[in-house]
Amino acid sequence: MKNLKLTRPLAFIDIETTGLNIQEDRIIEISIIKIFPDGREEVLNSLVNPERLIPLESTKIHNITNIDVQGQPTFKEFAQKVIDFIDNCDLCGFQITKFDLLLLKSEFNRVGINYSDEGRKIVDVLKIYHKLEPRDLSSAYLKYCGKSLEGAHRANNDTKAVIEILESQLENNGFLPRDVSGLHEFCNPLDPSWIDSDGKLAWLNGNAVINFGKHKGKSLKNIYKNERDYFQWILNTDFSVQVKKIIKEASEGKFPEQL
Repeated sequence: MKNLKLTRPLAFIDIETTGLNIQEDRIIEISIIKIFPDGREEVLNSLVNPERLIPLESTKIHNITNIDVQGQPTFKEFAQKVIDFIDNCDLCGFQITKFDLLLLKSEFNRVGINYSDEGRKIVDVLKIYHKLEPRDLSSAYLKYCGKSLEGAHRANNDTKAVIEILESQLENNGFLPRDVSGLHEFCNPLDPSWIDSDGKLAWLNGNAVINFGKHKGKSLKNIYKNERDYFQWILNTDFSVQVKKIIKEASEGKFPEQL
């Protein structure tokens, strides 16, 4: 790297996963590019068999399918290669401190490897981006309204600023919807693989499946046959009316069909 002085190797890490739950989801691809102080590069890259189904909504993001990971090493089989490859390295990535490293640590713990960041420098490019281009209300006000926000962090001033910012956003971006319903959908897009607006239920290979927790990826039909008590737990817990309606019907043997 021309603009960065290295005193020891810097390993750039990125992972693709079955989902975003740090404790429950699994790595399905890992890539590490190690740059040495003399400019040399080494690469460690592999698909990983998560030993579970990859949800359809995740495949739509990274295009990695269940077929792709068949026959690939499990994380347990690949973990030591990762440990050896990043030995004596500092680490770098995009959102690495809040996602990649946390999920990596979870995977290491799961296979009995005691991994630690102690002694390593960690560079998160997302944090640099946010520091260089702040995303707070004052920065948005300056960008969209062209002036500094006086009296920031007082509720009345901040509320008035939000109104001005939205008006400017609408004025300068013709593609934005001009009604509240349209803006709601723009702010909260519904993943096409989700069945409900909270994403608790999803489509997988044409079947309605649970999209959270210990039964993630299991079809409602499978749960109806083998673990029907789980439906009752959902019905007695704080889920949306939409989810409870679908689950109640599933508990009676009526399952949603994908159009």
